[in-house]
Amino acid sequence: MSLYQVVNPATGETVKEYPTASDAAIADALAQVAEGYQSWRSSPMAERTKVLHRVADLYRDRADELAAIITREMGKTTAEALGEIEFVVDIYRYYADHGPALLADAPLPSNTGGTAWVRKSPVGAILGIMPWNYPYYQVARFAAPNVMIGNTIVLKHAPQCPESALAMEQLFRDAGLPANAYVNVFATNEQVADMIADPRICGVSVTGSERAGSAVAALAGQHLKKVVLELGGSDPFIVLDTDDLDKVVSEAVGARMENGGQACNAAKRFIVADTYYDAFVDRFSAAMASCTTGEPTSPDTTYGPLSSEQAVRNLQAQVDDAIAKGATVRTGGRRLEGPGAFFEPSVLTDVTPEMRAFREELFGPVAVVYRVKSVDEAVALANDTPYGLGASIYSTDEQVALEVANRLDTGMVWINAPEGGGAELPFGGTKRSGVGRELGPYGIEEFVNKKLIHAPSASEG
Repeated sequence: MSLYQVVNPATGETVKEYPTASDAAIADALAQVAEGYQSWRSSPMAERTKVLHRVADLYRDRADELAAIITREMGKTTAEALGEIEFVVDIYRYYADHGPALLADAPLPSNTGGTAWVRKSPVGAILGIMPWNYPYYQVARFAAPNVMIGNTIVLKHAPQCPESALAMEQLFRDAGLPANAYVNVFATNEQVADMIADPRICGVSVTGSERAGSAVAALAGQHLKKVVLELGGSDPFIVLDTDDLDKVVSEAVGARMENGGQACNAAKRFIVADTYYDAFVDRFSAAMASCTTGEPTSPDTTYGPLSSEQAVRNLQAQVDDAIAKGATVRTGGRRLEGPGAFFEPSVLTDVTPEMRAFREELFGPVAVVYRVKSVDEAVALANDTPYGLGASIYSTDEQVALEVANRLDTGMVWINAPEGGGAELPFGGTKRSGVGRELGPYGIEEFVNKKLIHAPSASEG
């Protein structure tokens, strides 16, 4: 069995297998991007902008074909796949439109005489290690700013996304990016370690699990390589008070069920003030139970299968552990019978710290609801996690919501809205959710050489 293969999670069928790269192919990929960097770093900004606009155009032109690929690979519904591609188009357009200004020289006042400024320059070839849950979006967050900067890219995608990985590589070539500026590799973990150690790789960006990020960061640290880590999350959805509970419940369901619950920044822990708790649990459980799964290409399907059979087993083990230790199942709680990696939409209450579901990330359609009696208790519970990615806060008093936002140990906070995003908004977290930022003006700052240049003034000769 090949490491890289497309296994349709809706049916369990192995669609196609792809061979892993030979060591010689990895060596060739490194040689290509090192050579490509020498020319791409000097390419005019107008050329980089043109390439990124063309990438965006091709994503839109090929949307149906590209959407079908990721539905086969990881079970995303057709509607969500097309939505992901729309976001990808926005990302490439954002960096095409704003990249030159974001990379412009920044003048600095100098007390030493003369003129000083910081020039943002490319640094070299960057290795991107990408996950399966958003096959195009995660790559866009990494690739768009780096192509704009003038860096070159080695892309190692998730083993279950080989078809989309090849489609993206071809799309960049069709957009006019030199073939040696973006190279896809079907690498093993051992080959990834070798690439990180290679001096031609100047930085590493990982989106994935905490375990993967920790391993890559350790290797990168040994070789003094810059890393960006976008890892897991157990994001709180905090309901302090509301004058429209039905709206909050509807947004809570959407926040939990996007991508079948398989998003690092999905709401996973619902922290509800005592006044609203019973009504919230009743309505939320009913709304979750009404979500329908099945063939992801059907318009009647609201969420697709989990990404793999192993993902179902992992989630079931976490739920079973909670039930065995006293958690209450309000709805769901088990996988669906039959072929495919399908799991019921589920709601758990009475979850306590000794349960795995209290500390671990639940990557699937399972929500945990907690009752709190004060704002302080809500903040303490929200922060009682190894993760610190994002959060949502609902309150009719915006000042209270802002004060709570300031107290949360997270990288992102949304007030009176479920967590969202935009090409212009930075994405990233704290604690074990990772380091660094992607998207927006901060996303283009990660893999640049901020070079100080100082020159004497004209009067000083």
